[in-house]
Amino acid sequence: MSIFKKISILFLISLTLMAIIGFWIDEINSKRVDNLVKEKYIKISNELFENIEDKNQLTKLFDKYELKISPLESNDKELETLYDNSFTFGYIKILKKPFDDEFIIKIKYLDDEYILRTADEENITDKFILNILVFTDIFVLILIFLYILKLLSPLKTITKQITNFANGDLSSRINIKSNDEIGVLSNSFNKMASNLENLITTREELLRDIGHELRTPIAKGKFAIEKIDDFSQKELLKKIFKDLEILTNQLIELEKLNSTKLNITTFKAETLIVESLGKLYLDDESKIEIEIIDDFKISADLYYLSIVLKNLIDNALKYTSSFPIKIIVKTNEISVLNQGKALSKELDYYLKPFTQELSQRDGFGLGLSIVKKIIDRHNFKLVYEFKNQTNIFQIKFN
Repeated sequence: MSIFKKISILFLISLTLMAIIGFWIDEINSKRVDNLVKEKYIKISNELFENIEDKNQLTKLFDKYELKISPLESNDKELETLYDNSFTFGYIKILKKPFDDEFIIKIKYLDDEYILRTADEENITDKFILNILVFTDIFVLILIFLYILKLLSPLKTITKQITNFANGDLSSRINIKSNDEIGVLSNSFNKMASNLENLITTREELLRDIGHELRTPIAKGKFAIEKIDDFSQKELLKKIFKDLEILTNQLIELEKLNSTKLNITTFKAETLIVESLGKLYLDDESKIEIEIIDDFKISADLYYLSIVLKNLIDNALKYTSSFPIKIIVKTNEISVLNQGKALSKELDYYLKPFTQELSQRDGFGLGLSIVKKIIDRHNFKLVYEFKNQTNIFQIKFN
């Protein structure tokens, strides 16, 4: 899960909790305020009702409790009744308008009826201020979340450029200028990338020059061999120069894999097999048996992936105890099988350059190393198992 998703989830959890807490506080405060006001005005209403026949005392009470005589208005239809007490000759009602901090007291005794409006309640105002503070907190939380996303947004660019660099695009650089840790990280990556690019370019040029320089004396040596009359010496020297040529080509190919950008295309498994067999020099096609159960599609670099399969087939042909070797194609996997002894060490040992079985000195131990590099570049997997006296190498594509 990306860091942006984690922050978004944490933000949603925090926002939900804050909204729930704010709603809960509002409910508690509403009930508390209503109860306090209700008790207060019940006491005032009873006092007014007891003195309703004494006009002077009633006027004093109006002034004392800041009550104003006012008829009901057209917008007073949605009044909420908080208290209703009927008597033999009248009644007392305490009403409240929703979302308002003003209360209305209705008192009726015989023919006298009073509709009184109270002053604004301070505790209701405090409740309103508390609600504003809660919503302000939520608003600030949203602003903080957006600000954090803005601060972290360069990480997407950094991740993309680092991935491009890891995939072989050595020119990838991060164009972020800031004075924080992200800016320092960007500058450090750019310096590291430049150093690595120079190092890799220098090494490639060196190996390419060495390869070209080696090919010239090898070609001259092969030409000079033809003038030798001794057949046994001639064949020995031919093999030596052939081995030198193969070693030179494999070293150059191995080095090219570090920087070459893959040409990803989509093709069938059968196409890959045909391409791989085309790179082999087979004297007898009956040595290979092919079984295609599912001709699935592959997205990869056909040239390099065919080298992988070609090297596996070549090893199977070299070290099998009996023919034919088998190539089996199933959904998302290609297996190369040959009869013989099991590997004496773990597969990782043979994936390193210049490693092979001590009893088998045919080659230079670079074939599986090239296979390993190509498989890793494609994010595929190479698996080995020994079953029923059979070596099985599998390329897994899923």
